[in-house]
Amino acid sequence: MTATLYRGRLLSFLRTPESVADEGSYRYESDGALVVENGRIAAMGDYASVKAEAAPDAIEIDHRPHLILPGLIDTHVHFPQMQVIGSYAANLLEWLNTYTFPEECRFVETAHAERIARHFFDEFFRNGTTTAVAYCSVHKASADAFFAENLRRGSLMVAGKVMMDRNAPQGLLDTPQMAYDETRQVIADWHGKGRNHVAITPRFAITSTPEQMAATQALAEEFPELHIQTHLSENREEIDFTCSLYPEATDYTDIYARYGLLGRKTLLGHAIHLSDREADAISEAGSIAVHCPTSNLFLGSGLFPMKRYQRRDKPVRISVATDIGGGSSYSMLKTMDEAYKIQQLQEERLNPLESFHLMTLGNAEALSLSDRIGTLEIGTDADFIVLDSAATPAMALRMETVKTLAEELFLLQTLGDDRSVVETYVAGCAVKGRS
Repeated sequence: MTATLYRGRLLSFLRTPESVADEGSYRYESDGALVVENGRIAAMGDYASVKAEAAPDAIEIDHRPHLILPGLIDTHVHFPQMQVIGSYAANLLEWLNTYTFPEECRFVETAHAERIARHFFDEFFRNGTTTAVAYCSVHKASADAFFAENLRRGSLMVAGKVMMDRNAPQGLLDTPQMAYDETRQVIADWHGKGRNHVAITPRFAITSTPEQMAATQALAEEFPELHIQTHLSENREEIDFTCSLYPEATDYTDIYARYGLLGRKTLLGHAIHLSDREADAISEAGSIAVHCPTSNLFLGSGLFPMKRYQRRDKPVRISVATDIGGGSSYSMLKTMDEAYKIQQLQEERLNPLESFHLMTLGNAEALSLSDRIGTLEIGTDADFIVLDSAATPAMALRMETVKTLAEELFLLQTLGDDRSVVETYVAGCAVKGRS
């Protein structure tokens, strides 16, 4: 297969930035080049050096003066909630019961699940997101539709059939045995096929009986390499209700611990209102607290204490996510704009290098997938995006006064959206606008 050389300004993180002036945390090439062969990055560096080593018949695509970054990663989304985004409700539980649960009932229909799957990939690629961690619905048909569409698109996605056997409409309930059997079948059908990764997905403790949690534990023990995703401590009312259902547990986090669900590949959506004991338990297990800024603000759930979690004697690992459709934007850029404001409200700072690290290498590390995604390193999957920092008139005007890379990234984070994404590449193929 003919190699393709992409020219532009390259940015790829090497580690977590310690400050806004930490130039050692990333690699930046003001005139750089990537060479892609067979869906992987074969060369990366300054343009002159890479060009000199490239095959003479390599196709060259010039994206100057734009930035080329690894594809953005979203660690918590709900595939069936695309048609409830922006629904008016007072809080999480009202929003779930009024809008979300009725909408998810529709995913029993294969044709509907397949249609929404097509829109899902179109929208995420349009916003520069090349990997997402998705909740499907309780219906196996929804997971089949998602993974089949991803196999066609060629991206790296993590997703799972939701498990829930109480406190939801009848059309959204399975049983402990059905949840186990169908999840096991989804794993057999889809995990490792193409770039599909299956996640074990109990929605949250409110919607799973102890018997179903035990079935979840059996799956986790049988398939220890898989991700586990669930929700934790998003809303005060949710926490009280959950703990009333499991009175033997010390707290909300202890419910998951009792069923062996805390580990380095466990993603805990929201995790806003954690006690010190809970934060210690999550830190010791190496699990991930997934920050969902736009959702937390939209549903009034609370302000995620990112810096407090990071500064603890036992730091909590953190990733970031849109949480569509409780979240109000598909754009990871807009998501980090809201994350910045949440830290401001707590008299903390989130600098733009941290934000872009979180969206790329940071989220890849949270998923234990940094050997594949989140970076422009040689040998990794060729998932990358091209960003235009002057995509709108307002951005172009501001760019006239931008003097540093950090200032440019902050502008992209603050004013950027899907219009700033010139192109999205998945395994070296341009996919923005291509169904």
